[in-house]
Amino acid sequence: MKISVIAFVLLMVSAFSWWTGTKSTMAVQSKTKNEQAYASGDVERGRYLVEEVAKCTECHTPRGERGELKKETWLQGAPIWIMPVKKIPNWADRAPALAGFPSFTEAQGERVLEQGTGPEGEDLRPPMHIYHMKHVDAKAIIAYLRSLRAGNSVSSQ
Repeated sequence: MKISVIAFVLLMVSAFSWWTGTKSTMAVQSKTKNEQAYASGDVERGRYLVEEVAKCTECHTPRGERGELKKETWLQGAPIWIMPVKKIPNWADRAPALAGFPSFTEAQGERVLEQGTGPEGEDLRPPMHIYHMKHVDAKAIIAYLRSLRAGNSVSSQ
């Protein structure tokens, strides 16, 4: 009987050790996969940041007659539809195309998203928001924008 109890306790300790070791290994593997996804530019995270957080589509996507975003020209550049109540110097009249990332190098895109300055270090023209994103988020956004089809019908100016 004592041998059975000892064997049972050893079995339980062994099982518990295996289970906690597997659990911590899975956590490390999961973290490593997430870090790899961010490092390589996670397209899905970029989509989320562009469409749900920064709302880039609101200015960089043309609108239809009723003001709805036109899916067929998604992020292909558009006239700025909002106007300031009082005149603001240097107000942009167009948002550039972002689909396909046609107008910027990766370093320029990172500068805009991480440092809050224009592609060449200049001030961003209003109504463009100034961002100070983490590098991994900027990489994800650029990966998403590069994954989109660049359009020919909308000017990127």
